[in-house]
Amino acid sequence: MGSLSWQIGVYIWVLLITCICIFMDSKVQNGNVFIDGERGIAETDTDFICATMDWWPPEKCDYGSCSWGYASLLNVDLNNTIFQNAIKAFSPLKIRLGGSLQDELVYETEDQTETCIPFSKNTSALFNFNPGCLPLSRWDELNTFFNETGAVIIFGLNALNGRKLQADSSTIGAWDSTNAESLIRYTVKKNYTIYAWELGNELSGSGVGAKVTASQYAIDTITLKNIVEEIYDGIEPKPLIISPGGFFDAKWFKDFINKTTEILDVVTHHIYNLGPGVDQHLVEKILNPSVLDNEIDTFKQLENILEASGSLASAWVGEAGGAYNSGHNLVTNAFVFSFWYLDQLGMSAVYNTKTYCRQSLIGGNYGLLNTTTFVPNPDYYSALLWHRLMGTTVLATDFSGSKKIRSYAHCAKQSDGITLLLINLDKTTTFNVNLSIKMSIEIQMVRGGSRTREEYHLTGKDGNLHSQTMVLNGKDLILNTEGEIPLLEPLYVSSLKPIVVAPYSIVFVHIPYLTLDACSNLVMEL
Repeated sequence: MGSLSWQIGVYIWVLLITCICIFMDSKVQNGNVFIDGERGIAETDTDFICATMDWWPPEKCDYGSCSWGYASLLNVDLNNTIFQNAIKAFSPLKIRLGGSLQDELVYETEDQTETCIPFSKNTSALFNFNPGCLPLSRWDELNTFFNETGAVIIFGLNALNGRKLQADSSTIGAWDSTNAESLIRYTVKKNYTIYAWELGNELSGSGVGAKVTASQYAIDTITLKNIVEEIYDGIEPKPLIISPGGFFDAKWFKDFINKTTEILDVVTHHIYNLGPGVDQHLVEKILNPSVLDNEIDTFKQLENILEASGSLASAWVGEAGGAYNSGHNLVTNAFVFSFWYLDQLGMSAVYNTKTYCRQSLIGGNYGLLNTTTFVPNPDYYSALLWHRLMGTTVLATDFSGSKKIRSYAHCAKQSDGITLLLINLDKTTTFNVNLSIKMSIEIQMVRGGSRTREEYHLTGKDGNLHSQTMVLNGKDLILNTEGEIPLLEPLYVSSLKPIVVAPYSIVFVHIPYLTLDACSNLVMEL
């Protein structure tokens, strides 16, 4: 009876939203999504969703705002129940440990006699901080935490060790791997599981603070590969080798990839395509389809470079926060940012990106979790829904109608059918969306008796784009008193009805009765 009451309540919510839209003189348009059901166009990893954790101390400030608090890997509260539950909900969540200060981080060794000194503010130093140290005791605590929460860990190594930084930010010399090798040996000795070792952060192309040539970086990556092969001798599976973790520069990446075709497992690049966090026009950019489309070229170029090189490496987005310098409060940690984030996930997957790491899991103004309370921000739920609903096979998808509707489709995850993602960037227009599926002979409109689909309608609380409360099917997503992540329950809708996408909303639609050639060997039943 409770479930029935909840469903009735949701239907009332949908009716209410429709009435409000009419009252506000909003428009209603019909649209059609075309999905190629014959074959997939790309594949992602099963655990496509990834988030980052950084090294920034509380003194890290941008534009007069100090938004990192105690979110650093060196000081974040690993005993926080909400934090633990947020990671466990993914089962598993990939977490990339790194960021700007990783190239200033030294690792304590077992025979070290001097004190392991933390990062300290110094406006004359690289990234405005003196080098800091990772105590082995903290590395132990982190690995215990990650093991208990089921996280899959990618560790970013200091790639500036041994190099001399020049005034023009160029570097001289090869990577000194001694300290990194010590950490890796300790990690193996303690039986800690590391999914991948990544070399450096934002040293490619023009670099950020420092840069290394592609040829030298290739040599250094080969060094890392050899170290891992030697230390993990007899251990399977071996960690992946990941590099370079920087901003995409076509010439640099091409040179680097061509020199590492035999040894590199993953090529990572970073995305902050919205500009600085201080930009007062971030919301306008997020809601502008042309701005969102600008990143297509990067994904396409990297895919082409990898294909032409013959490399077996796959592409990841290793860090993406949208707006650099810690984001913008009540924008990059609010509902409106899910438009950008989910569009990035959909777009990157189309171009064979295997994993997408969001900056950050916690910390700054772009965390999936609140820096102080650990309470999930709206993008956390967007990530979780993607993780649970979107399978690995990407389907070619096209929406006929307004450019304000963004559409992506995958075979469903661990379920029959497909999952469709619709993003409505329009402030006043409701879209009634129907599906057309391309099969081997013809394009067929999707219809079907009394079958139902599952819909997940996402909006900001009270329709506020700057809200930090995600609303799912009219229900606020709030933790219970035990700090548990709420259930993400769908609305069941008849297949005879169009998909209604309200203004400024996002809809995941799981259609279990669609069995496509791209998703199985069976033929779709109509």
